[in-house]
Order: sequence, then structure tokens, then C-alpha cells
Amino acid sequence: MLVSPKPINTFTITITIMLSTFFLLFFSGFLYFPSASSSLPPINRPITPHVAEPFTDLLRAFRKWDSQVGCARFREKSNGVSLNNSKVASLQEIVRDSACGGLKLNHVSVLVKGWTWIPDNLDNLYSCHCGLSCLWTKSPVLADKPDALLFETSTPPVQRRMGEPLRVYMDLEAGRKRSGQEDLYISYHAEDDVQSTYAGTLFHNSRNYHISNKKNNDILVYWSSSRCLSQRNELAKKLLGLLPHHSFGKCLNNVGGPDMALSFYPECANDANVTPKWWDHLHCAMSHYKFVLAIENTFTESYVTEKLFYALDSGAVPIYFGAPNVMDFVPPHSIIDGRKFGSLEELASYVKAVANDPVAYAEYHAWRRCGVLGNYGKTRSMSLDTLPCRLCEAVSRKGGRNLRS
Repeated sequence: MLVSPKPINTFTITITIMLSTFFLLFFSGFLYFPSASSSLPPINRPITPHVAEPFTDLLRAFRKWDSQVGCARFREKSNGVSLNNSKVASLQEIVRDSACGGLKLNHVSVLVKGWTWIPDNLDNLYSCHCGLSCLWTKSPVLADKPDALLFETSTPPVQRRMGEPLRVYMDLEAGRKRSGQEDLYISYHAEDDVQSTYAGTLFHNSRNYHISNKKNNDILVYWSSSRCLSQRNELAKKLLGLLPHHSFGKCLNNVGGPDMALSFYPECANDANVTPKWWDHLHCAMSHYKFVLAIENTFTESYVTEKLFYALDSGAVPIYFGAPNVMDFVPPHSIIDGRKFGSLEELASYVKAVANDPVAYAEYHAWRRCGVLGNYGKTRSMSLDTLPCRLCEAVSRKGGRNLRS
């Protein structure tokens, strides 16, 4: 007796063929799925490094990035970069000409009192917004009848009578605190009367700005610290233990002693006839490294110091530990925020991957090559460089000596 054949299940055959094809492609290497252990943390990064391609020539990396990404695409991506969700605005608003009506004085003189770290080259007569002129000086001769006295290392007088200069107190340290005896208060935070960021250039006008186009490929990270705070030292020791590095300061030094940078990079010397200070060749030495480790003394909102901005100025990529709202102060995709990673091991793996990918590394420099500043332009405009005019404007609005006690 003949048995009629069963109808063919075409669905089963189709599934079998698809699965067979899938496993064939997967095991032959045509299909690849990154494992969870090797995946990078979910941070907004335009380029994820994946193929190891060690490099030393920065300009060649730039050209490769230009051919694969380019400024047009970078501008599109950076337009969507969100700032931090800070409790308050991280930067004060820039005073526009429309606010000129609030000025009560056409000229203001500020006398800086006592010894202070404020650089002497800030002394000048400035032409400010709205036709306001501003004299900033440490000389009681030039400012014989000042409208304001600036105190930074000492406390202002307890009392001020009408007709006497306004008392201005400045504190840029992490634990900023009003003296309680000032008429105007300057600090790094936007909540204060006058804000001053650390992004200015006046601290380092005499430094060697030779920027190397060759990057070390065997030693990835530059670090220099001579104030060996335990918390910062512990963090640096753990991270640097995972990355090839040079430490030039007194803390965790591994280059044979402090002030050894010129031994490594003699081209960084400013003047062979002058005994150099460590800060004279800081930027030049940093520029030979792909990364600079920048760790603040304390992790406080808006406390973003010169440690970060020196690294940016040198043409390196900062690995930063500090203010939780740091991205409000820097250009888009310009730094690696160490606190965004799940572990130091994860961070170190990412740093090594970027170091071996010229396109991914070049993207950290795209902001300056493409002119995409984000909030950085505002950060610079709120720096010590512009403080004289901004303080004089604040003094003028209060009426200077005419302010009632």
C-alpha cells in the first residue's frame, strides 16, 4: 500500500537555512558582536576607537580625520552636545551695551592692596563697554583716590563710610567664602557678584609655546604635581599604574627627579642664559604627550582650575577629575571626564584605545580646528583677563565712593 508523502513544511526549511547561514557567517568572522566586557561606556563620543593603529604624527592624524569625518559632520554632532544639569547657571551672562544705563561712573580706578598672586601684567588702563574707562593698578600713586580697594590675601576693613572706596574681596580657592566685610565679592562661581574663571592667559605670557607635532606613542600620559595631597595622590597612583606615563613633579616622580622636562625636551628652553622655572616650559613639555592627567584638589561645582586649561592650551587631551559640571566650561568633545567611567580600568582601556586610533584622537582636537567653542568662549570671556573691566562695571553700577554705607 502506497503512503502519500506528507506536505513539505516550507517554514521549517526556511528557518533551518537561515540559522545555518547565520552560524556559518558568525564563525567565519564575517559577523561580529562586541562582548559586554569589551564595550566602551555609554558616553556621548562621536567616534568609538576599535582598530589599533599606533601613531606619532599629529598632523597626519588630523589629515586622516579630515578625510573620514571633517568639520561639517563635527559641527552637526557638536550642536547636539548637552551641557550639565547644574543647579544654577555655570557662567554669568556677558554684559551687553544695552545695559549701559545702569552705569553711574564714567571712570573707575581699582587699587589692588598688599601682596597678591594676581599678575603684575594685569596693571593697565582699560577701555571697557559703554565708554567706561578702568584703571587697575597696585600703585597707590597712580590710584591716589581709588573707587575700590581689592583685597585677596587680607581681609577688608570692618567698616566703610560714605565717600570711602568700595571694599572688594576675592577668593578663588575651592572652599570660597565671603569675608562678610565686602561690598563686592569675586570668585569662580556664577552665584557670586563677579565671576573669574581660570581660563585666562595672563598667568603664562612668558612661557614657551612651542607645540610639538610629534606625540609620544610609548609614554601616553603627562602628569606633574608637587603638592602631594593624599586623595589626589591615591587616585593618580591607581590610574597611572594602568597607563605608561611620565610624572615630572615631586609626587610619584618617575623621571629621575623634579625639573627634568628640559632633559627630555631641550627644545622647550626659552633662553639658555636664564635659569628656567618649571612653568616656563610647562606647555611645551605637555605637548609631546597625547594625554595630560588633571586632578583638582577637590571635586567642587564650577571649580575648574588652570590644571585643565593648561592641558588644553598645550595641544594634549586632558584626562580630568574634578568639577561635576566641567563640560559647561570646555569645548565640545575636548576632554575625557574620568568620573564618567565605571572604573579606572575601564578608563585606562578607553585611553589606550584612543591613543591607538588617529581618527578618534584627532576628534578631541576638532573643536579648535573647526572653530566649535561651545561654552568655552564664554569661559574665556569670564576669566581673569577680562576681570578689570567687569569689576569696574560692577563698581560703577554701585556708584563707587558714592555708595551709601
